Amino acid sequence: MALQIDKRINNTLILSLGGNIGDVRAVFEAAINRIELELGKVIKQSSIYKTAAWGVENQPDFLNQVLLVNTKLNPEECLQKILALEVALGRVRTGKRWEERIIDIDILFYNQKIIDLPTLKIPHPFIQERNFILFPLAEIFADFIHPQLNKAISTLKNECEDKLEVIKES
Repeated sequence: MALQIDKRINNTLILSLGGNIGDVRAVFEAAINRIELELGKVIKQSSIYKTAAWGVENQPDFLNQVLLVNTKLNPEECLQKILALEVALGRVRTGKRWEERIIDIDILFYNQKIIDLPTLKIPHPFIQERNFILFPLAEIFADFIHPQLNKAISTLKNECEDKLEVIKES
């Protein structure tokens, strides 16, 4: 069943971009251009941050960025467009978790909605555990209240136990 969203209203979609293979900055730029064409206007984008790989450590460092997008699409439509966009940009899914990738686009938040479907979980379930998400997210959306945890992003960043160093690149 599709979630009903009023298509006359712009919805707040917060995405994270991540990658560690190839020219990640160029892939991010291409992803942002396609997001603007297919999902909606990118209103804000964080700086790009570098961090060691999380989960599987014996791989190149990742670059990460967070985007704030205004969209008229519902969350399921956003997910379908994102999955197609990842493939168009060269993403190959092997089924292994936390592996090297050219691009990874995750939906972090959609308005203040809580969605728990087999294929879509919003808010993203690991936001509060990952500095590589919290640092760029806090840069552009520090006061946003996580709808399940009832805490500001800045608070979650300060409380996060992730010890991986996050370096602001640009």
